[in-house]
Amino acid sequence: MARTRSATYDDQRDTILAQAAKLFAEQGYTATSMNDIAAACGVSKAGLYHYWRDKRELLFQITAGHVARLEQFVAEVLQETREADADTRLRALILRFVREYADAQNEHRVLTEDVRFLEPDERARVQEPQRRVVAAFADAIAAVRPNLARNELDRPLAMLLFGMINWMFTWLRPDGSLTHEQMAPLVADLFFGGLAAVRKPRGAARRDAAVPSLTD
Repeated sequence: MARTRSATYDDQRDTILAQAAKLFAEQGYTATSMNDIAAACGVSKAGLYHYWRDKRELLFQITAGHVARLEQFVAEVLQETREADADTRLRALILRFVREYADAQNEHRVLTEDVRFLEPDERARVQEPQRRVVAAFADAIAAVRPNLARNELDRPLAMLLFGMINWMFTWLRPDGSLTHEQMAPLVADLFFGGLAAVRKPRGAARRDAAVPSLTD
């Protein structure tokens, strides 16, 4: 008779994934051991192997799960804006992604920094949905300015946009003067209208903080 799973099995798997993502993000994939993850989760190493085969499987599930959620966000925004104009649709995509990244900074750091440690077939399975997300943004950009697609600029501009969004975690601090919620319209305004369109977000704190470097 097959062994039945406990009612908390899926919750424990999710807890392990979240703790592994936090450790990978904070100290790096190669520097994190299964012992570290087990200790962070309050389980034995043997108990950890009950849920996950090895560290690379954890890495794959973290990265694959993150990009699957990104695809889901795209689908939801496109559904919500199906009757809207092209400007509204693209702006909604930008706002949703910046806001959602606030709650997935560990997973996003792991995706950007540690996906290279996956096996080639696993890495391909993570990268393919990423390409679909970029393609959706490129299509949204082309819908605003059709000539961009004709000049093969829609995808490069989508990548520039993701450059703004993807690396925000490297400098936007939780205790800083701006939140992801406040940054979201700034990114959209900058992309649509350039510097002339940017305005200070309502409620943004005023701080006399040191200017961050590119490697802070």
